[in-house]
Amino acid sequence: MNIGTLFGLLGTWALVFWAMMSGGEIAIFIDVPSIIMVIGGTFTIMFLCFPVSNVKSVIKVIMIGFRPESTNIQKLIEDMVGFAEIARRDGILSLEGATKDIDDPFIVSGIQMAVDGTDPELIEQIMQTELDNVADRHALGKGLLDAMGKYGPAFGMIGTLVGLVIMLQNMGDPSKLGPGMAVALITTFYGALIANAFALPLGDRLTFRSAEEMMYKTIIIKGVMAIQSGDNPRIVEQKLKTYLPPDQAAAMTIDEAA
Repeated sequence: MNIGTLFGLLGTWALVFWAMMSGGEIAIFIDVPSIIMVIGGTFTIMFLCFPVSNVKSVIKVIMIGFRPESTNIQKLIEDMVGFAEIARRDGILSLEGATKDIDDPFIVSGIQMAVDGTDPELIEQIMQTELDNVADRHALGKGLLDAMGKYGPAFGMIGTLVGLVIMLQNMGDPSKLGPGMAVALITTFYGALIANAFALPLGDRLTFRSAEEMMYKTIIIKGVMAIQSGDNPRIVEQKLKTYLPPDQAAAMTIDEAA
């Protein structure tokens, strides 16, 4: 579980509940028809926007945002340089045994193609195509959350309009105007919460995670191509370190020197 994502979500909702409780009883913010209108409408409209199979995966998409960060760019660069050293010293065929200890199938696939003598352009094309497919899946997942963030407030407004129509039907009884207005506005409140305290921030989180993974896999592609071409391990390291922020690249240099 990613601590930052969990803290952001729980902290935001805790602040909202604190504000709700400071204004009186929490029960005044609960209206079952409004909840059904906003949450139910936001969910059902997803089936109009996306294929059923994609809507079914929305829980899986949401959970990705809560997973702990698993990409260690510095460790990846060190591993790729290590593979380059093995290939330089013992020949590229010696890497076939080294892949047995690698957990990332993307690295294994790239190195295996290099070991098999696959044409360099074909290796890069295959790996880039897989990278593009990953980017498309990430974009689809973010699209689901963006749609929730867009349609949640819209259904909140629809609920408000329904409530206002009902309230106007009771204009003859002034005592019902206040409660009626409160119920009418509560759906807008629910829609705003869905969008700004859940869907849109989580979508932005997925964008960050996607960019992180894209860079991780790009480094793998560049590393495999450098190894396949027989580059010196130091050259491989310099090529891959260009993807790091300057402070991290400098830290790696200091650690190597130490």
